[in-house]
Amino acid sequence: MKLYSTNSPERTVDFKEAVFNSMPQDKGLYMPVEIPKLDAGFIDKIESCSLKEIAYEVAKNLLQDAIPDADLKAIIDDAINFPAPVVKLDGSTYVLELFHGPSLAFKDFGARFMSRVMGYFMEDGERTLNVLVATSGDTGGAVALGFLGVPNTQVTILYPKGKVSPIQELQLTTNGQNIRAVEIDGTFDDCQALVKLAFTDWELNEKFRLTSANSINIARLIPQTFYYFNAYAQLKREGKADVVFSVPSGNFGNIGAGLLAWKMGLPVKRFIAATNVNDTVPHFFKSGFYEPRPSVATLSNAMDVGNPSNWVRIMQLFEHDLEGVKKIVSAASYTDEQTREAVETIFEKYQYVVCPHTAIAWLAIEDYRKTSGDDLSAAVFLSTAHPCKFPDIYEGEIAKQVEIPAQVKELEGKPKQATGLKADFQVFKEFLMKA
Repeated sequence: MKLYSTNSPERTVDFKEAVFNSMPQDKGLYMPVEIPKLDAGFIDKIESCSLKEIAYEVAKNLLQDAIPDADLKAIIDDAINFPAPVVKLDGSTYVLELFHGPSLAFKDFGARFMSRVMGYFMEDGERTLNVLVATSGDTGGAVALGFLGVPNTQVTILYPKGKVSPIQELQLTTNGQNIRAVEIDGTFDDCQALVKLAFTDWELNEKFRLTSANSINIARLIPQTFYYFNAYAQLKREGKADVVFSVPSGNFGNIGAGLLAWKMGLPVKRFIAATNVNDTVPHFFKSGFYEPRPSVATLSNAMDVGNPSNWVRIMQLFEHDLEGVKKIVSAASYTDEQTREAVETIFEKYQYVVCPHTAIAWLAIEDYRKTSGDDLSAAVFLSTAHPCKFPDIYEGEIAKQVEIPAQVKELEGKPKQATGLKADFQVFKEFLMKA
Protein backbone atom coordinates (compact mmCIF):
# COMPACT_ATOMS: atom_id res chain seq x y z
CA MET A 1 0.00 0.00 0.00
CA LYS A 2 1.30 3.43 -0.94
CA LEU A 3 0.05 6.69 0.54
CA TYR A 4 0.59 10.34 -0.37
CA SER A 5 0.39 13.59 1.54
CA THR A 6 -2.59 15.81 0.75
CA ASN A 7 -0.12 18.71 0.58
CA SER A 8 2.49 16.91 -1.55
CA PRO A 9 0.81 14.29 -3.77
CA GLU A 10 4.08 13.53 -5.52
CA ARG A 11 5.65 12.18 -2.30
CA THR A 12 4.58 8.66 -1.34
CA VAL A 13 5.32 6.43 1.65
CA ASP A 14 4.45 2.86 2.60
CA PHE A 15 1.80 1.96 5.17
CA LYS A 16 4.26 1.37 8.01
CA GLU A 17 5.78 4.84 7.66
CA ALA A 18 2.34 6.47 7.47
CA VAL A 19 1.23 4.64 10.64
CA PHE A 20 4.27 5.63 12.69
CA ASN A 21 4.75 9.17 11.34
CA SER A 22 0.97 9.79 11.23
CA MET A 23 1.27 13.34 9.85
CA PRO A 24 3.69 14.36 7.07
CA GLN A 25 6.15 17.15 7.81
CA ASP A 26 4.34 19.28 5.23
CA LYS A 27 1.32 19.26 7.60
CA GLY A 28 -0.90 17.35 5.18
CA LEU A 29 -2.64 14.05 5.86
CA TYR A 30 -1.90 10.67 4.33
CA MET A 31 -4.29 9.24 1.75
CA PRO A 32 -4.13 5.98 -0.25
CA VAL A 33 -2.64 6.39 -3.71
CA GLU A 34 -5.10 3.74 -4.89
CA ILE A 35 -8.56 3.03 -3.49
CA PRO A 36 -9.38 -0.45 -4.76
CA LYS A 37 -12.91 -1.52 -5.62
CA LEU A 38 -14.05 -4.64 -3.80
CA ASP A 39 -15.03 -7.57 -5.97
CA ALA A 40 -18.68 -7.31 -7.00
CA GLY A 41 -19.17 -10.94 -6.04
CA PHE A 42 -18.17 -10.18 -2.46
CA ILE A 43 -20.67 -7.31 -2.23
CA ASP A 44 -23.40 -9.49 -3.76
CA LYS A 45 -22.92 -12.14 -1.06
CA ILE A 46 -21.86 -9.89 1.83
CA GLU A 47 -24.94 -10.80 3.88
CA SER A 48 -23.45 -14.26 4.41
CA CYS A 49 -20.30 -12.84 6.04
CA SER A 50 -19.53 -12.06 9.69
CA LEU A 51 -18.10 -8.75 10.88
CA LYS A 52 -14.61 -10.26 11.16
CA GLU A 53 -14.83 -11.78 7.69
CA ILE A 54 -15.93 -8.45 6.25
CA ALA A 55 -13.19 -6.58 8.12
CA TYR A 56 -10.53 -8.96 6.82
CA GLU A 57 -11.70 -8.70 3.20
CA VAL A 58 -11.88 -4.89 3.30
CA ALA A 59 -8.51 -4.51 5.04
CA LYS A 60 -6.78 -7.02 2.75
CA ASN A 61 -7.92 -5.14 -0.36
CA LEU A 62 -7.08 -1.71 1.00
CA LEU A 63 -3.72 -2.55 2.59
CA GLN A 64 -2.71 -4.79 -0.33
CA ASP A 65 0.68 -6.29 0.58
CA ALA A 66 1.43 -4.15 3.65
CA ILE A 67 0.72 -7.01 6.09
CA PRO A 68 0.71 -10.73 5.20
CA ASP A 69 -2.79 -12.24 5.10
CA ALA A 70 -2.37 -14.55 8.10
CA ASP A 71 -0.97 -11.75 10.28
CA LEU A 72 -3.71 -9.34 9.19
CA LYS A 73 -6.37 -11.90 10.04
CA ALA A 74 -4.84 -12.37 13.51
CA ILE A 75 -4.81 -8.58 14.08
CA ILE A 76 -8.47 -8.31 13.12
CA ASP A 77 -9.50 -11.32 15.21
CA ASP A 78 -7.89 -9.72 18.26
CA ALA A 79 -8.97 -6.10 17.65
CA ILE A 80 -12.53 -6.49 16.39
CA ASN A 81 -13.85 -8.76 19.13
CA PHE A 82 -17.16 -7.02 19.87
CA PRO A 83 -20.38 -6.60 17.84
CA ALA A 84 -21.79 -3.64 15.91
CA PRO A 85 -25.49 -4.48 15.57
CA VAL A 86 -28.03 -2.65 13.46
CA VAL A 87 -31.16 -2.28 15.62
CA LYS A 88 -34.53 -1.83 13.93
CA LEU A 89 -36.72 0.90 15.42
CA ASP A 90 -39.49 0.89 12.81
CA GLY A 91 -40.08 -0.25 9.24
CA SER A 92 -37.35 1.94 7.74
CA THR A 93 -35.47 3.43 10.70
CA TYR A 94 -32.41 1.73 12.14
CA VAL A 95 -29.68 2.61 14.61
CA LEU A 96 -26.15 1.28 14.17
CA GLU A 97 -24.83 0.65 17.69
CA LEU A 98 -21.08 1.27 17.81
CA PHE A 99 -20.63 1.41 21.58
CA HIS A 100 -20.15 -2.25 22.45
CA GLY A 101 -16.34 -2.10 22.69
CA PRO A 102 -14.33 -1.71 25.92
CA SER A 103 -14.46 2.11 26.04
CA LEU A 104 -18.16 2.22 25.04
CA ALA A 105 -17.56 4.34 21.93
CA PHE A 106 -17.14 3.81 18.20
CA LYS A 107 -13.50 4.81 18.44
CA ASP A 108 -12.66 1.38 19.84
CA PHE A 109 -12.64 0.15 16.23
CA GLY A 110 -9.85 2.51 15.24
CA ALA A 111 -7.86 2.52 18.48
CA ARG A 112 -7.71 -1.26 18.90
CA PHE A 113 -6.83 -1.93 15.27
CA MET A 114 -4.18 0.81 15.22
CA SER A 115 -2.50 -0.28 18.47
CA ARG A 116 -2.19 -3.84 17.21
CA VAL A 117 -0.86 -2.73 13.83
CA MET A 118 1.76 -0.62 15.60
CA GLY A 119 2.64 -3.54 17.85
CA TYR A 120 3.00 -5.76 14.78
CA PHE A 121 5.40 -3.34 13.07
CA MET A 122 7.46 -2.63 16.22
CA GLU A 123 10.84 -4.38 16.23
CA ASP A 124 13.03 -5.39 19.15
CA GLY A 125 15.44 -2.69 20.24
CA GLU A 126 13.49 0.20 18.70
CA ARG A 127 13.04 3.48 20.57
CA THR A 128 9.95 3.89 22.76
CA LEU A 129 6.96 4.94 20.70
CA ASN A 130 5.43 8.17 22.03
CA VAL A 131 1.77 8.36 21.06
CA LEU A 132 0.14 11.79 21.24
CA VAL A 133 -3.62 12.12 21.09
CA ALA A 134 -6.06 15.01 21.45
CA THR A 135 -9.56 14.12 22.57
CA SER A 136 -12.88 15.91 22.79
CA GLY A 137 -14.28 13.02 24.81
CA ASP A 138 -14.24 9.49 23.43
CA THR A 139 -10.99 9.15 21.48
CA GLY A 140 -8.83 9.34 24.59
CA GLY A 141 -10.63 6.57 26.43
CA ALA A 142 -10.48 4.26 23.42
CA VAL A 143 -6.79 4.95 22.87
CA ALA A 144 -5.99 4.52 26.56
CA LEU A 145 -7.57 1.08 26.67
CA GLY A 146 -6.14 0.15 23.27
CA PHE A 147 -2.56 0.88 24.36
CA LEU A 148 -2.72 0.22 28.11
CA GLY A 149 0.21 -1.98 29.09
CA VAL A 150 1.54 -2.27 25.53
CA PRO A 151 5.35 -2.63 25.83
CA ASN A 152 7.66 0.11 24.57
CA THR A 153 4.87 2.70 24.23
CA GLN A 154 4.08 5.93 26.09
CA VAL A 155 0.69 7.54 25.48
CA THR A 156 -0.03 11.22 26.20
CA ILE A 157 -3.71 12.24 26.05
CA LEU A 158 -4.64 15.93 25.83
CA TYR A 159 -8.20 16.87 26.77
CA PRO A 160 -9.96 20.23 27.30
CA LYS A 161 -10.54 21.13 30.94
CA GLY A 162 -14.19 21.00 31.97
CA LYS A 163 -15.37 19.96 28.51
CA VAL A 164 -15.58 16.17 28.82
CA SER A 165 -18.17 14.25 30.81
CA PRO A 166 -17.28 12.83 34.25
CA ILE A 167 -17.18 9.25 32.94
CA GLN A 168 -15.08 10.27 29.94
CA GLU A 169 -12.64 11.98 32.30
CA LEU A 170 -12.41 8.85 34.45
CA GLN A 171 -11.57 6.82 31.34
CA LEU A 172 -8.79 9.31 30.51
CA THR A 173 -7.24 9.89 33.90
CA THR A 174 -7.37 6.67 35.95
CA ASN A 175 -5.20 4.33 33.91
CA GLY A 176 -1.64 4.93 35.07
CA GLN A 177 1.08 2.63 33.69
CA ASN A 178 2.06 3.91 30.24
CA ILE A 179 -0.94 6.27 29.92
CA ARG A 180 -0.74 9.90 31.08
CA ALA A 181 -3.42 12.57 30.82
CA VAL A 182 -2.86 16.28 30.24
CA GLU A 183 -5.72 18.64 31.09
CA ILE A 184 -5.49 21.65 28.77
CA ASP A 185 -7.06 24.95 29.79
CA GLY A 186 -8.74 25.49 26.44
CA THR A 187 -10.81 23.77 23.75
CA PHE A 188 -10.41 20.56 21.78
CA ASP A 189 -9.11 22.64 18.88
CA ASP A 190 -6.35 23.91 21.18
CA CYS A 191 -5.48 20.31 22.10
CA GLN A 192 -5.45 19.26 18.46
CA ALA A 193 -3.27 22.23 17.49
CA LEU A 194 -0.71 21.34 20.19
CA VAL A 195 -0.48 17.78 18.90
CA LYS A 196 -0.06 18.91 15.30
CA LEU A 197 2.64 21.41 16.26
CA ALA A 198 4.53 18.70 18.13
CA PHE A 199 4.74 16.59 14.97
CA THR A 200 6.39 19.41 13.05
CA ASP A 201 8.78 20.46 15.84
CA TRP A 202 12.34 19.43 14.95
CA GLU A 203 13.62 19.23 18.53
CA LEU A 204 10.78 17.00 19.73
CA ASN A 205 11.16 14.70 16.75
CA GLU A 206 14.90 14.40 17.39
CA LYS A 207 14.35 13.33 20.98
CA PHE A 208 11.19 11.23 20.65
CA ARG A 209 9.63 8.77 18.25
CA LEU A 210 6.30 10.54 17.89
CA THR A 211 3.09 9.26 16.37
CA SER A 212 -0.60 10.14 16.64
CA ALA A 213 -3.62 8.13 17.69
CA ASN A 214 -6.07 10.74 16.42
CA SER A 215 -8.00 10.21 13.22
CA ILE A 216 -5.26 12.09 11.42
CA ASN A 217 -3.55 8.66 11.54
CA ILE A 218 -4.68 6.60 8.55
CA ALA A 219 -4.64 3.44 10.70
CA ARG A 220 -7.55 4.90 12.69
CA LEU A 221 -9.62 5.57 9.60
CA ILE A 222 -9.28 2.21 7.84
CA PRO A 223 -11.03 0.02 10.46
CA GLN A 224 -13.94 2.44 10.65
CA THR A 225 -14.90 1.34 7.14
CA PHE A 226 -15.61 -2.14 8.53
CA TYR A 227 -18.83 -1.26 10.34
CA TYR A 228 -20.34 0.46 7.30
CA PHE A 229 -19.91 -2.69 5.21
CA ASN A 230 -21.17 -4.79 8.12
CA ALA A 231 -24.25 -2.59 8.56
CA TYR A 232 -25.04 -2.97 4.87
CA ALA A 233 -24.69 -6.76 5.22
CA GLN A 234 -27.18 -6.79 8.10
CA LEU A 235 -29.67 -4.68 6.16
CA LYS A 236 -29.26 -6.82 3.07
CA ARG A 237 -30.35 -9.83 5.14
CA GLU A 238 -33.62 -7.96 5.67
CA GLY A 239 -34.00 -7.26 1.97
CA LYS A 240 -33.14 -3.56 2.31
CA ALA A 241 -31.37 -1.83 -0.56
CA ASP A 242 -31.26 1.99 -0.64
CA VAL A 243 -29.29 2.92 2.48
CA VAL A 244 -28.83 6.41 3.92
CA PHE A 245 -26.33 6.84 6.77
CA SER A 246 -26.61 9.79 9.16
CA VAL A 247 -23.27 10.28 10.91
CA PRO A 248 -22.55 12.38 14.02
CA SER A 249 -19.64 14.50 12.80
CA GLY A 250 -16.98 16.37 14.74
CA ASN A 251 -13.50 15.83 13.32
CA PHE A 252 -15.11 14.14 10.27
CA GLY A 253 -13.12 10.92 10.53
CA ASN A 254 -16.27 8.81 10.96
CA ILE A 255 -18.02 10.05 7.83
CA GLY A 256 -14.66 10.13 6.05
CA ALA A 257 -14.38 6.38 6.64
CA GLY A 258 -17.90 5.92 5.31
CA LEU A 259 -17.00 7.77 2.12
CA LEU A 260 -13.85 5.67 1.78
CA ALA A 261 -16.07 2.58 2.02
CA TRP A 262 -18.34 4.06 -0.64
CA LYS A 263 -15.34 4.63 -2.91
CA MET A 264 -14.47 0.95 -2.40
CA GLY A 265 -17.87 -0.07 -3.71
CA LEU A 266 -20.24 0.02 -0.73
CA PRO A 267 -23.75 0.72 -2.08
CA VAL A 268 -24.90 3.87 -0.26
CA LYS A 269 -27.58 6.27 -1.44
CA ARG A 270 -26.48 9.20 0.73
CA PHE A 271 -24.48 10.24 3.77
CA ILE A 272 -25.62 13.00 6.12
CA ALA A 273 -23.02 14.86 8.17
CA ALA A 274 -24.87 15.76 11.37
CA THR A 275 -23.18 18.37 13.56
CA ASN A 276 -23.98 20.47 16.60
CA VAL A 277 -23.60 24.28 16.51
CA ASN A 278 -19.96 23.79 15.57
CA ASP A 279 -21.18 23.95 12.00
CA THR A 280 -18.09 24.73 9.92
CA VAL A 281 -18.99 22.15 7.26
CA PRO A 282 -22.76 22.80 7.05
CA HIS A 283 -21.91 26.51 6.72
CA PHE A 284 -19.44 25.64 3.94
CA PHE A 285 -22.18 23.75 2.11
CA LYS A 286 -24.38 26.84 2.20
CA SER A 287 -21.83 29.60 1.57
CA GLY A 288 -19.12 27.92 -0.47
CA PHE A 289 -16.53 29.38 1.89
CA TYR A 290 -14.64 27.13 4.30
CA GLU A 291 -14.16 29.16 7.48
CA PRO A 292 -12.86 27.33 10.57
CA ARG A 293 -13.89 28.99 13.80
CA PRO A 294 -13.28 28.51 17.54
CA SER A 295 -15.25 25.58 18.88
CA VAL A 296 -18.20 26.03 21.24
CA ALA A 297 -18.96 23.69 24.15
CA THR A 298 -22.16 21.65 23.71
CA LEU A 299 -23.94 18.62 25.14
CA SER A 300 -22.49 16.54 22.29
CA ASN A 301 -18.93 17.32 23.36
CA ALA A 302 -17.14 14.79 21.14
CA MET A 303 -18.33 16.90 18.18
CA ASP A 304 -17.11 20.23 19.55
CA VAL A 305 -14.64 20.81 16.72
CA GLY A 306 -14.34 24.11 14.86
CA ASN A 307 -11.64 23.05 12.42
CA PRO A 308 -12.19 19.37 11.51
CA SER A 309 -8.92 17.76 10.43
CA ASN A 310 -10.42 15.09 8.21
CA TRP A 311 -12.36 17.46 6.00
CA VAL A 312 -9.26 17.81 3.80
CA ARG A 313 -9.36 14.05 3.21
CA ILE A 314 -12.99 14.20 2.13
CA MET A 315 -12.30 17.04 -0.28
CA GLN A 316 -9.35 15.06 -1.62
CA LEU A 317 -11.65 12.09 -2.33
CA PHE A 318 -13.69 14.40 -4.54
CA GLU A 319 -10.75 16.30 -6.08
CA HIS A 320 -11.83 19.45 -4.18
CA ASP A 321 -15.15 19.62 -6.02
CA LEU A 322 -17.76 20.78 -3.48
CA GLU A 323 -20.62 20.13 -5.89
CA GLY A 324 -19.31 16.58 -6.30
CA VAL A 325 -19.38 16.14 -2.51
CA LYS A 326 -22.96 17.41 -2.36
CA LYS A 327 -24.12 14.69 -4.75
CA ILE A 328 -23.54 12.07 -2.03
CA VAL A 329 -23.26 14.12 1.21
CA SER A 330 -25.74 16.43 2.96
CA ALA A 331 -24.98 18.44 6.09
CA ALA A 332 -27.11 19.73 8.96
CA SER A 333 -26.54 21.25 12.40
CA TYR A 334 -28.57 21.36 15.62
CA THR A 335 -28.65 23.18 18.94
CA ASP A 336 -28.50 21.75 22.46
CA GLU A 337 -32.21 22.48 22.89
CA GLN A 338 -33.03 20.46 19.78
CA THR A 339 -30.73 17.70 21.02
CA ARG A 340 -32.54 17.41 24.36
CA GLU A 341 -35.91 17.36 22.62
CA ALA A 342 -34.69 14.62 20.28
CA VAL A 343 -33.52 12.45 23.20
CA GLU A 344 -37.02 12.72 24.72
CA THR A 345 -38.83 12.15 21.41
CA ILE A 346 -36.81 9.04 20.56
CA PHE A 347 -37.53 7.60 24.00
CA GLU A 348 -41.25 8.36 23.76
CA LYS A 349 -41.50 6.93 20.25
CA TYR A 350 -39.24 3.87 20.53
CA GLN A 351 -38.47 3.38 24.25
CA TYR A 352 -34.83 3.72 23.20
CA VAL A 353 -32.19 5.87 24.94
CA VAL A 354 -29.59 7.70 22.84
CA CYS A 355 -26.54 9.79 23.67
CA PRO A 356 -26.61 13.45 22.51
CA HIS A 357 -24.42 12.72 19.46
CA THR A 358 -26.78 9.96 18.37
CA ALA A 359 -29.79 12.25 18.89
CA ILE A 360 -28.31 14.73 16.44
CA ALA A 361 -27.83 12.00 13.85
CA TRP A 362 -31.51 11.02 14.27
CA LEU A 363 -32.60 14.63 13.85
CA ALA A 364 -30.69 14.86 10.60
CA ILE A 365 -32.23 11.70 9.17
CA GLU A 366 -35.74 12.90 10.09
CA ASP A 367 -35.15 16.30 8.49
CA TYR A 368 -33.77 14.63 5.38
CA ARG A 369 -36.97 12.60 5.10
CA LYS A 370 -39.08 15.78 5.25
CA THR A 371 -37.05 17.94 2.89
CA SER A 372 -36.13 15.33 0.29
CA GLY A 373 -39.50 13.63 0.05
CA ASP A 374 -37.48 10.45 -0.21
CA ASP A 375 -39.31 7.27 0.75
CA LEU A 376 -36.32 5.71 2.46
CA SER A 377 -35.92 1.95 2.51
CA ALA A 378 -33.26 2.02 5.24
CA ALA A 379 -32.44 5.17 7.18
CA VAL A 380 -29.54 4.38 9.51
CA PHE A 381 -28.29 6.77 12.17
CA LEU A 382 -25.03 5.96 13.93
CA SER A 383 -24.95 5.62 17.71
CA THR A 384 -21.38 6.53 18.58
CA ALA A 385 -21.32 6.35 22.39
CA HIS A 386 -23.11 4.62 25.25
CA PRO A 387 -25.69 6.87 26.96
CA CYS A 388 -24.12 6.26 30.39
CA LYS A 389 -21.31 8.65 29.44
CA PHE A 390 -23.70 11.60 29.55
CA PRO A 391 -25.77 11.27 32.74
CA ASP A 392 -26.43 15.01 33.07
CA ILE A 393 -28.76 15.15 30.08
CA TYR A 394 -31.25 12.51 31.27
CA GLU A 395 -34.16 13.01 33.65
CA GLY A 396 -37.04 10.99 35.03
CA GLU A 397 -37.90 7.74 33.29
CA ILE A 398 -35.14 8.10 30.71
CA ALA A 399 -32.49 8.34 33.44
CA LYS A 400 -33.85 5.16 35.05
CA GLN A 401 -33.40 3.27 31.78
CA VAL A 402 -29.69 4.09 31.41
CA GLU A 403 -27.71 1.03 32.43
CA ILE A 404 -24.22 1.46 33.87
CA PRO A 405 -21.85 -1.16 32.40
CA ALA A 406 -19.46 -3.01 34.68
CA GLN A 407 -16.36 -1.35 33.21
CA VAL A 408 -17.72 2.06 34.23
CA LYS A 409 -18.53 0.96 37.77
CA GLU A 410 -14.94 -0.23 38.14
CA LEU A 411 -13.66 3.32 37.45
CA GLU A 412 -15.67 4.96 40.22
CA GLY A 413 -13.53 5.93 43.17
CA LYS A 414 -10.24 5.69 41.32
CA PRO A 415 -8.00 8.76 41.80
CA LYS A 416 -7.61 11.24 38.96
CA GLN A 417 -4.09 11.40 37.52
CA ALA A 418 -3.68 14.40 35.22
CA THR A 419 -1.29 17.30 34.64
CA GLY A 420 -2.88 20.70 34.06
CA LEU A 421 -1.30 22.92 31.38
CA LYS A 422 -2.08 26.16 29.55
CA ALA A 423 -2.95 25.99 25.85
CA ASP A 424 0.56 27.11 24.96
CA PHE A 425 2.89 25.11 22.73
CA GLN A 426 6.09 26.11 24.54
CA VAL A 427 4.60 25.00 27.85
CA PHE A 428 3.50 21.69 26.31
CA LYS A 429 6.88 21.20 24.65
CA GLU A 430 8.69 21.76 27.95
CA PHE A 431 6.38 19.20 29.59
CA LEU A 432 7.26 16.61 26.94
CA MET A 433 10.99 17.36 27.01
CA LYS A 434 11.12 16.91 30.78
CA ALA A 435 9.07 13.73 30.82
